[in-house]
Amino acid sequence: MLKIKKRAKHIKQEVFVLVEANKHPKVPLYVKLLSILIIAYTFSPIDLIPDFIPVLGYLDEIILVPLAISLVLKLIPDDVLEECREIVRRSEKVKKKNWTAGIIIILIWIAVLYWITSFFLNK
Repeated sequence: MLKIKKRAKHIKQEVFVLVEANKHPKVPLYVKLLSILIIAYTFSPIDLIPDFIPVLGYLDEIILVPLAISLVLKLIPDDVLEECREIVRRSEKVKKKNWTAGIIIILIWIAVLYWITSFFLNK
């Protein structure tokens, strides 16, 4: 159980490394776009596979998210990656909950759902 918690904390830190890497000028645009998608999905309450489905519901959190994070981290230059990891280590961002990002993501999902439902109801 301790190993799982340690792994989860490491993945959470890597998400914040992606956030810091997005701010860095040496990171290519396509890597920034990929990392934005992964960060948004990680913090989003909406999942690709709904959590209420037994076993399969947690596959995205257990397999897909860490796999996507490690893929994008490999695309970031090593010197930038170490610099971003150091920033995350020094900061207390990992211990804080980022309510602002969560609220923005929820509002985006509400807007998208509203747009989709209004599109289909007006036909």
